[in-house]
Amino acid sequence: MKSLPFSVFKRVDRPCYLVAFKNEETGEYLPAISTRQKTEAEAVKTAFTWLRDGIPNKEGCMNVKQYSLRDMAKSADITKADAVFICKELQRRGFLKSYILAESKQAVDFGEYLRGFWDYENSPYVREKLRKKHSLHRRYVKGQSGDVEKYWIPFFSGKVMGDITWADVDAFISKLEVLPLSSKRKNKIITAGTVPLKWAYHRGMLDADVSSGHTKFSGTAAERQILSPELASAIFHVSWNDERARLANMLAMVTGIRAGEIQGLRIQDLGKDCLYIRHSWNFMDGLKTTKNNECRTVEVPFPAIIQDLLVLAGRNPHGANMDSYVFWAELSADKPMEAEIFLRDLRATLVKTGMSKESAKAYTFHGWRHYFTSYMRERVNEKLLQSQTGHKTLAMLEYYSDHRIAGDRERIQQAQIESFGGLIPSGANT
Repeated sequence: MKSLPFSVFKRVDRPCYLVAFKNEETGEYLPAISTRQKTEAEAVKTAFTWLRDGIPNKEGCMNVKQYSLRDMAKSADITKADAVFICKELQRRGFLKSYILAESKQAVDFGEYLRGFWDYENSPYVREKLRKKHSLHRRYVKGQSGDVEKYWIPFFSGKVMGDITWADVDAFISKLEVLPLSSKRKNKIITAGTVPLKWAYHRGMLDADVSSGHTKFSGTAAERQILSPELASAIFHVSWNDERARLANMLAMVTGIRAGEIQGLRIQDLGKDCLYIRHSWNFMDGLKTTKNNECRTVEVPFPAIIQDLLVLAGRNPHGANMDSYVFWAELSADKPMEAEIFLRDLRATLVKTGMSKESAKAYTFHGWRHYFTSYMRERVNEKLLQSQTGHKTLAMLEYYSDHRIAGDRERIQQAQIESFGGLIPSGANT
């Protein structure tokens, strides 16, 4: 039997003969396999058949060369570099689409990665944004963190980074479809996960950009209501629950500045006939830069309003100095009054003018920004208007001014008459 490419033998504790084939490369015998034959002659015959046709296994048949390769893979002392080479070779041959090595960036738990990505204090993404002077505030990061915790992490439970495919993300988006949320809200949830995925791809943590090419939800957002000039005038001729809220609403109407920018006003920001918008405020970030990180001068050609702002600042129960908030909080010297009071009193005052509580809910404090932009749009050029509102793009300016205002119908009708009146036969007027 020594001249054969295999050895057939029997063990005392086994009823059937075994065959051990030789490794074609090393000449060493491979692990023995039972021939299921009880005589040596039948075992030799079976061994020759296997040598010719392949050794039966669960996958079908495997030739001796393949068996040798698998035995070598089991017994070899493989290094990480060897594993990378083997995986790349299998990928090149089309057997692997991708692979994940233990302790690699791709092996990181996806849920833990998302939590870390939206951790304001420790996120490398947040640090990068802030280092490059991008506007990224705690409130936004906290909102994204809440969305990945509520929606993304439960859906992708147990997955590591390298497991995530384009189809997985698309399936997640499809699941959002049935939720009773607005399209805008659903798209915000999608962004909470796709932004981290895109960031990971560009830093080599993913082989493919699984965040791109997905169709988001479409839908028309509810139109933000703005007051008519008559109603705007009426609310400032009735009493308000809080005089600070009345002044804040009036200031927003004539300047279009944001609620946070009003909260962030300090005595040093008051000019003779203007405001120096240097900061904004929210209760998560505290006093911070403006939304676009730029300061601007906002004109206030109404001496009475400037005087009222100075008087209000002087009434600060915590004392007045150049760093004091104009719209102070009653209980804390380090914080301004809550923006919720601006809105609460606006709606309460609308009810005092005869509007129902339900109708008053259609109006928001931020609506003053739309109001200001809409009525100023026809009176100054876009560059001047942007210098006051702080809008960085014309598209955003157009969004805020896209409202019908008093006299629009008459102006449209007059323009139609002037443009087309001479073209219409007289009979068309009857």
